[in-house]
Amino acid sequence: MSKGADIELIQVTKRYGLALAVDAVSLKIPKGTYCCLLGPSGCGKTTTLRMIAGHESITQGDVRLGPAVVTDLPPAKRGTAMMFQSYALFPHLDTVDNVAFSLKMKGVDKPTRRAKAMEMLKLVQLDHLAERRPAQLSGGQQQRVALARALITDPQALLLDEPLSALDPFLKIKVRQELKKLQLQLGISFIHVTHSQEEAMALSDLVVVMNGGRIEQAAEPREVFNRPATAFVARFMGDHNVIAGRVAGKAGDAFTFEVPGGASFAAPDGEGLEPGAPVEIAVRTDRIRIGEPSIAGCGLTGLVQNIEYHGQKVQVALSAPGVDDFAVQVPESAFFANPLSLGEAVPLAWTPDDVHLLKPSPSA
Repeated sequence: MSKGADIELIQVTKRYGLALAVDAVSLKIPKGTYCCLLGPSGCGKTTTLRMIAGHESITQGDVRLGPAVVTDLPPAKRGTAMMFQSYALFPHLDTVDNVAFSLKMKGVDKPTRRAKAMEMLKLVQLDHLAERRPAQLSGGQQQRVALARALITDPQALLLDEPLSALDPFLKIKVRQELKKLQLQLGISFIHVTHSQEEAMALSDLVVVMNGGRIEQAAEPREVFNRPATAFVARFMGDHNVIAGRVAGKAGDAFTFEVPGGASFAAPDGEGLEPGAPVEIAVRTDRIRIGEPSIAGCGLTGLVQNIEYHGQKVQVALSAPGVDDFAVQVPESAFFANPLSLGEAVPLAWTPDDVHLLKPSPSA
């Protein structure tokens, strides 16, 4: 197998008439990277993947694979392979002929292409099912056949469009482990479109969070989770509270800001922010302490609106003046040692180190 090449998107834009689907996206994916394009429906992630693959024309900008500009090349000439969400297997062909199909189209003789197909099926641990047709395979097995069919072309990058969406929760976990293992084994880049935060965090070396046709943040999973760039990323990744207001005062780099309900909060690193400027902070839901006095500007009193038991943790939703959708994660044992009731007013506190200043969204 080839060890792949860097992929670079340079100011890539896609318009459908007056509708802007992807807006001047620039991104570099180093070779050998597992990259997830993550975001809600309609954010441009699948369109971006299809432009890399050559299945969608580019309105403006370029795509590079290694040193070569592949913008105008057809899919078969790019050195990439795409695995479609529907798998698109031929029902009348057995597994080995499904995998060998692209080599047949290239004129490779039958013994050679079948031998190569068997090699690919062995790679995905399905060589014992070579003579079965798609209808005789489970969903997970069909997916691995589609994967082998994509890999038989020896691509420098594999493109996957929501490959786990049709699988049940238990199988999803098993297959994503297999995907990561396979990507490491092959040493090529996998570019994987998903709307699942859990999937992206489990698989990625590089998470690219998209919104409104633009990239909100591209970084390692831990960076995206611990230091979300924007309020959109903080909310989409989950487990963060976002508090929005306007700067009220400053002391060095630190500042205070007020929310519409009149409450005041503290935040660090406000260099360049002037009084009256809009500001948003994020505080992780698991960093908030219930029933403890707060340091100035690092706490509030909330009314309990909902309680959800999640097994190892309990999620408590609260309301407070000027603060929307506030949540706290409490370890199971701690919650049931001091349970809360709906409608109860509780003090909430966090430390200045738990506060993360957010940037304006590029999609705003």
